[in-house]
Parts: sequence; C-alpha cells; structure tokens
Amino acid sequence: MAYRKILLEDDPVLRKHSKEVVIFDDNLKTLFADLDETMKKADGSGISAVQVGILKRAFIVADRKEKVYCVNPTILSQSGTYNDKIEGCLSLPGKCGLVKRPNEVEAKYQDLDGNWHQRKFVGWIAKAFCHEYDHLDGILYPDRAEKMFDSYEDYYKYRSKHKENK
Repeated sequence: MAYRKILLEDDPVLRKHSKEVVIFDDNLKTLFADLDETMKKADGSGISAVQVGILKRAFIVADRKEKVYCVNPTILSQSGTYNDKIEGCLSLPGKCGLVKRPNEVEAKYQDLDGNWHQRKFVGWIAKAFCHEYDHLDGILYPDRAEKMFDSYEDYYKYRSKHKENK
C-alpha cells in the first residue's frame, strides 16, 4: 500500500472520461489498496482512481458501516432526494457546495475479482456513490452545485443566516 498524490481541481486529468477495467489482477488490487490508504490519510469517505491520475472506472465509497469497492459501475435507477445537500471533495480541499443528489440509487458494479453485484444504495452512501460515479465521467461536484462556498465556515455562516430568515 502506498499513499498517492490527490489531483486538485485545476488538473485537466480530472475532466477526462475513465476507461473500463478489463483486467482483474494484482495491479488492480494494489490500486485499490493505495486508494484506500490515500482516502484514509486524507480523511475522506470516497475516492476514485481518476483522483490519483488513473483513468480507470474504479472507486471506493465508505460510510460508518461499510466500504464498497466498485469497478465498472453503472447506475440503473435513482429516486428521491437526499436531505443533506452539503458536499465536499478531496480534490477541492476546504471548499464545499450545495448539491442535490438522489436518496436511492440502484447500481451494478464489479468487485476486485470481476464478479458482478447489483444493489440499492440508500441515504448518504447513495449520495457518495453518485459523487464518485461523476468523477468517472470527468464531472466535479461544482458542475452540479446550486451554490458554492470557499470554506465550510462560509457554509455554516450561510446556513445560520438562512435558518434565521425562515
């Protein structure tokens, strides 16, 4: 395992489309081990291969209960709206934005051995899945944001003021 440098928002690689994974070998397992270590050290809850400069359709999403390794994911359906719109990204450190994401996502993906899985992601992990999925197509969350903030402090000030005006 090795920590890999996370590309920042101005890097043009982040805007490229990732390629399908066709070889499921030890190199793929090493990539995921590196992604996992990088995500942990950066205190993230998801990371895509493109964020470390590897244009492969691969990412990790994690919440308090589980960590899911996704290869060649496809979104089959989406429904509802997740309540918490605040979103950040390891490639845009310190910044955040308000992004509308689905509350439920039905998806299929392969695991590290190439086996297919289909499942429904619900709540926060559905939101994270969509965020990482966007990375594979060169989409960053500001492209979908209703409003952006230069810091979480700015967001909390906005939220506080917004609640007072209700």
